[in-house]
Amino acid sequence: MSIHHNTNNNIPFLDLVTPHVELEQELTSVFLRALRSASFIGGPMVENFEKAFASFCETNYSIAVSNGTDALRFAIMTCGVQPGDVVLTVPHTFIATAEAISQAGALPEFIDVDKCTYNMSVEMLQQHLEEQCTRSRSGKLLSLRSGRPVTAIVPVHLYGQMADMDSILRLAAKYGLTVIEDACQAHGAEYFSKNHNRWMKAGSMGRAAAFSFYPGKNLGACGEAGAVTTNDIGVADKIRMLRDHGQATKYYHEIEGCNGRIDAIQAGLLHAKLNHLTKWNADRQNHAAEYNRLLANNNAVTLPHEPAWSRSVYHLYVIRTIDRDGMMEHLKNAGIGTGIHYPLPLHMQKAYASLNYCVNDFPVAKSVASEIISLPMFPQLTTEQQIKVAAEIHNFTSKAPPEHSGYEENLVGAVERVA
Repeated sequence: MSIHHNTNNNIPFLDLVTPHVELEQELTSVFLRALRSASFIGGPMVENFEKAFASFCETNYSIAVSNGTDALRFAIMTCGVQPGDVVLTVPHTFIATAEAISQAGALPEFIDVDKCTYNMSVEMLQQHLEEQCTRSRSGKLLSLRSGRPVTAIVPVHLYGQMADMDSILRLAAKYGLTVIEDACQAHGAEYFSKNHNRWMKAGSMGRAAAFSFYPGKNLGACGEAGAVTTNDIGVADKIRMLRDHGQATKYYHEIEGCNGRIDAIQAGLLHAKLNHLTKWNADRQNHAAEYNRLLANNNAVTLPHEPAWSRSVYHLYVIRTIDRDGMMEHLKNAGIGTGIHYPLPLHMQKAYASLNYCVNDFPVAKSVASEIISLPMFPQLTTEQQIKVAAEIHNFTSKAPPEHSGYEENLVGAVERVA
């Protein structure tokens, strides 16, 4: 995977240099303000960014924190999930989703993903709630797998596209569960809610939502940063305390918290970039449409599926093909950077061997992981670059396919390592 400024005819997977060079004066002014005021922790730059990001997400509150994992962990901790509770999420996501659940003291249980959107399958969620859960005498929803209370759902808005939130919220309401959005890849994504009869932003539909501002995100810091959005003032106030050692006022600690604050400089940089995010997202959407056009007639690849209720912001443009490894090698030899997001589902990772899942428990996630390729996607991508990417994909798929991609051998090795 290549992540750099394009200085030759190669096409990087992600260009992080060009946008920073284009905004150099704006970003440099943030550093100067911080240096001249010695405002490095908290203060106006943090407060102003929080207000602006809340407005962008169409929520009442935004609380900036140290990174996206902390954002999700804090959201879980403040939305009624108790240590030992079960939180339902997906196996096809970055490990931080499950880490945040575990580090909040809860237990992740997985729901398979939809074969078209790769987000949480509403059908599998419903089936899990109906067949893998029961009610205690007191009415609590319990997991048959672990015997623990089930209290929350964390849908992941993967690759920049929101999960089917109306359906998930309907099931959550039926079973008395809290919904916390993992919106770490979905800054500005939209979902048409029939319940509200309008388009709604990622981060505005659950009780709380987590965002990551890792440098490669649609809105990226120049380091680590994250934020929680919510319309619940109680959740917002508690996260403000959690991120700052549990103190509501200096040296008076109402709860035991941690150091999860954002640096003021990062908040200032994010605020400057936020003014450009709508255009950057539109550029990504245009690039996705161009890829769709260029690859439309290639039956050897499956293009991203965007339902009518979705406006994806294409944090990643992910295709599927049978010989994924062969295609990646071909593109690499042509000077084209690619990525895999993600090569091994969480239920198959050694880190979660203690959950005792079987390899085939989530067949869609397993199948997706063996075939996906993330193509170059960033706002400054040119049409000429996309034409070259598409041409090389067509060149590769026009050849006779190999007997296999080697994924099954890699899979066996991974399973043996887990065991």
